[in-house]
Amino acid sequence: MTGVALTIAGSDSGGGAGIQADLKTFQELGVFGTSALTAVTAQNTLGVHGVWPLGPEAVRAQMDAVFADFDVAAAKTGMLFSGEIIREVAAGLAAAGNPMLVVDPVMIAKGGAHLLREEAVEAMRQKILPLATVITPNLPEAEVLAGMTVRTPEDMEEAGRRLIAMGTRSVVVKGGHLEKEERACDLFMDGRGERIWLSADRIRTTDTHGTGCTFSAALTAFLAAGEPLEKAVVGAKRFIHAAISYGLGLGAGHGPTNHWAYHRAGSALKGEVLVDS
Repeated sequence: MTGVALTIAGSDSGGGAGIQADLKTFQELGVFGTSALTAVTAQNTLGVHGVWPLGPEAVRAQMDAVFADFDVAAAKTGMLFSGEIIREVAAGLAAAGNPMLVVDPVMIAKGGAHLLREEAVEAMRQKILPLATVITPNLPEAEVLAGMTVRTPEDMEEAGRRLIAMGTRSVVVKGGHLEKEERACDLFMDGRGERIWLSADRIRTTDTHGTGCTFSAALTAFLAAGEPLEKAVVGAKRFIHAAISYGLGLGAGHGPTNHWAYHRAGSALKGEVLVDS
């Protein structure tokens, strides 16, 4: 049976992030993608030029329609924008029986635009984190959610512990912002004490728009296809490493990642991701 995945996120008119990146990733990994749109952005590789959120009732209606007709194996959240939308999304997930949930806590776009209101951070901590199978913050997002500075691998571990204490079952703290490190290292932790470091060569490129969306979408797709969580995390790391390695050179700013690179070059890149438990 074909796995079904749901993305609850904003639209990126430039196609590199948001629901566009999620649906492309779902398709590449062989699961059927559905969506609930939270906001429309006017966006390209140079930045976000406008944001128009949908009403919470419209977001919930989309979710309800999908859950009523599809057996959603895994869902993910991206840009949620406001506390009102977050609370409605949490209620919709609970009404659907709380499917496996990947939370990408989207807060700030590459160009600096705020995609999550400040008042919504506490709503995310209280309403979304306790529902999450796994949350995938980058370092700035981990700092906000965990309430601490994250500058070292040791800080990443402490942030992970704090987030698990808030109710998420597991976390992937992404270390791409540690620019001084030669390799891009991510940390997977869960509430049972499992800890896995994943690392790959750092790719010096500007084609990084939508990396967080793409990584979390790949993780969601692997879960929807029936992969166990730890294997899904490793697969998602390999997917995004391939997507960054084979940039498309589009646009004048931060270009999109290459969503079809995994299948074209993924097998050659499998040895590039190191796993250390």
